[in-house]
Amino acid sequence: MTCRVLKIARQPYYRWLANPVTRTELEEAYRANALFDAHRDDPEFGYRYLLDEARDVGQAMAARTAWRICSNNCWWSAFGKKRGKNGKKPGPPVHDDLVQRDFTATAANELWLTDITEHPTAAEVIQSTTTIRPPEVARRGRVDP
Repeated sequence: MTCRVLKIARQPYYRWLANPVTRTELEEAYRANALFDAHRDDPEFGYRYLLDEARDVGQAMAARTAWRICSNNCWWSAFGKKRGKNGKKPGPPVHDDLVQRDFTATAANELWLTDITEHPTAAEVIQSTTTIRPPEVARRGRVDP
């Protein structure tokens, strides 16, 4: 009944049921375990050094296989990959807030318009910023001041 509901042939299902983990999958799991042990001991190693450590403990494999296993499991060298800055809080303001305006939204979908203009002078470039909050239009066409 399971094969009919899942719309798969019975013969491959029973073949898989008799041996759910193939020899290739088991061999790759042992290789991944050897690479992970080497990575845990020395996280600054790249996949080439991890490959040498895995070969030393008896798990021989090609360099491309070691790269694929390390890449799929995100085992990067501690020095090789730059980490993203998503989720970090912004630092302190660069300058004092002399105007002391608060531009935080009080409700969802609140609209603010901003424009930054550069004015080149003989000595330097002056930047001017304008931020306005337009009047909000209600759904029925009513304008709130």
